[in-house]
Amino acid sequence: MQISAKVVDSVKQSTQCLVVACFDGNKLSAAASAINAADAKQLEALLKREKFSGKVGQSILLLNPQGITAERLLVLGLGEQDKQGSTSPDNFRKALQKIPEALRPTPCSEISLVLGDIKVDQKNAEWQARQAVEVLIASQHRADSLKSKPAEPSFVLTKVSLGFHKAQLADATKGIKIGQAIAKGVDLARELGNLPGNVCTPTYLASEAKRLARGQTALSVKVLEEKAMKELGMGSLLSVSAGSDQPAKLIVLEYKGGNKKDAPFALVGKGITFDTGGISLKPGAGMDEMKYDMCGAASVLGTFKALVELLPAINVVGIIAASENMPGGSATKPGDIVTSMSGQTIEILNTDAEGRLVLCDALTYTERFKPKTVIDIATLTGACVVALGNHASGLFSNNEDLAQAILKAGQAANDRAWQMPLWDDYQKQLDSNFADIANIGGPAGGSITAACFLSRFTKNFAWAHLDIAGTAWLSGAAKGATGRPVPLLVQYLLDNQ
Repeated sequence: MQISAKVVDSVKQSTQCLVVACFDGNKLSAAASAINAADAKQLEALLKREKFSGKVGQSILLLNPQGITAERLLVLGLGEQDKQGSTSPDNFRKALQKIPEALRPTPCSEISLVLGDIKVDQKNAEWQARQAVEVLIASQHRADSLKSKPAEPSFVLTKVSLGFHKAQLADATKGIKIGQAIAKGVDLARELGNLPGNVCTPTYLASEAKRLARGQTALSVKVLEEKAMKELGMGSLLSVSAGSDQPAKLIVLEYKGGNKKDAPFALVGKGITFDTGGISLKPGAGMDEMKYDMCGAASVLGTFKALVELLPAINVVGIIAASENMPGGSATKPGDIVTSMSGQTIEILNTDAEGRLVLCDALTYTERFKPKTVIDIATLTGACVVALGNHASGLFSNNEDLAQAILKAGQAANDRAWQMPLWDDYQKQLDSNFADIANIGGPAGGSITAACFLSRFTKNFAWAHLDIAGTAWLSGAAKGATGRPVPLLVQYLLDNQ
């Protein structure tokens, strides 16, 4: 998709579809007002006749509009304006998401979207352009590559012109670049997440990481095999892969864009490529969705995809703990005790609480890079879905400055997180009579005790945990990976360059 920022004359612009805005109460944007004047106020009369009021979520598509050069005219409702004439960021994105829906029945492949005359509360042209790019590219994602006869795409965009004032073009062009990079990262994360477990194995994830680094001078990848993990004492991680024929992999990515002496930011991803629950077997209904248990790993790879597109002046380390969790004859049993890389012993009361078992060793391994901050990303607990639904990722942290930076990044990227408690009061639920710690703390506060477990392995660095069990994929008719929290992670890293 070719995307550019340019000055657009709404009356004279030659395009298959011109997109303009209308606010609550039929208040036309400057571009829409110019069109209304050019066609003797027929636009205003038509909107009134069709009872189009400009409320957010409304759209109306006009074919062969009068008085302008464009072949089609799409009017988007942006809802209420505040006293300064601004719309809200949420309304802006909701309106953008109407564009693919409105144009899908048409053969339109080229649009000109006038944004320069839309004020968004506390946001500039860079942000507006980035949001438009992310939404439009996401609309082109397809998940049918494994079908024998993929359907013909119903909506293909090949060219997008974003209309801004001349003074806004530099910011808008920057926003396009960032939006394209994030969109590519999200697309990769969605693609990996949607692959079935018989394709996307730990070995496959390792090969994808190597492919990502191919030809990139700033990115290198190495993969630790089970023998090396055993030598490092990663008994916790290896206890998860024990029942599978697929060997575990510890995938290490290093992006070096900053000074050699700069401490790296670290991202640690849970990569359980299929989770049966192990001996603590999950119910059969919906188990197919456990292919998504590697979405934390996918988000790390997606973030590194964006990094090599943008080349920010920072250093970033990615650690992916990849494994299957299967109930084989050599599988770990409830009640088994293993020794983690940190030396702490763990009583495994439930083999379905395996994500924390691979992450704790990955977090300990990360310490050798002397990271500035560490963020782990994991589809860790159903309890987080109960608490926050599908709207926000759960955030836990041992460092308030880091937590606030992540929350800020999530707001800016429209990929929000919500901070949860990490109080010592919950730690006693992890007490074990036979080991240093149990891997579950009972049903009460399940997402919190899971984070408390991980906190035992992060005492030597600033750490945050993102529980993305509710945000990494959708179920039902819209089933599929979302690519979250790639936008949040990229924003956080860009904020720190």
